[in-house]
Amino acid sequence: MIGGANAGMRWGTALLALLVVALVLSAGYARLRWRPFPTHGPAERVIRVQVLNGSGEEGVGSKLAVHLREGAFHVVDIDNADGFDYFTTLVVARSEDPLPALTVANYLGDPPVIRQAWDRDFAEVTVIVGSDRSRLKLD
Repeated sequence: MIGGANAGMRWGTALLALLVVALVLSAGYARLRWRPFPTHGPAERVIRVQVLNGSGEEGVGSKLAVHLREGAFHVVDIDNADGFDYFTTLVVARSEDPLPALTVANYLGDPPVIRQAWDRDFAEVTVIVGSDRSRLKLD
């Protein structure tokens, strides 16, 4: 009975040690993936982004949305653009303040930013992915 208890304690200790190692590795990985870009707009709100696929390539909008979420942006919509003939990726400032759009553009590798204000209760920024999407910093 005593030998069985010692074996159980050894297994428990080994399991606890593995858990601690996993937590330390996870924290190290999170530090390596940390992005130094500001993602908060006015009044410390997270920037809301709409992603539209204008390239015609299936899944590009979803890939960009995942990348934006990794950067702590709040993706509120993923859809197709009004056409698939966009050559250049565009970042559209949907509010009077261009800072959120400039922040998103900086995060993506500085594609062109244009201003087209609308009801910003939905999204402050729209990203239209063009066929030049390979220029974007998605890694």
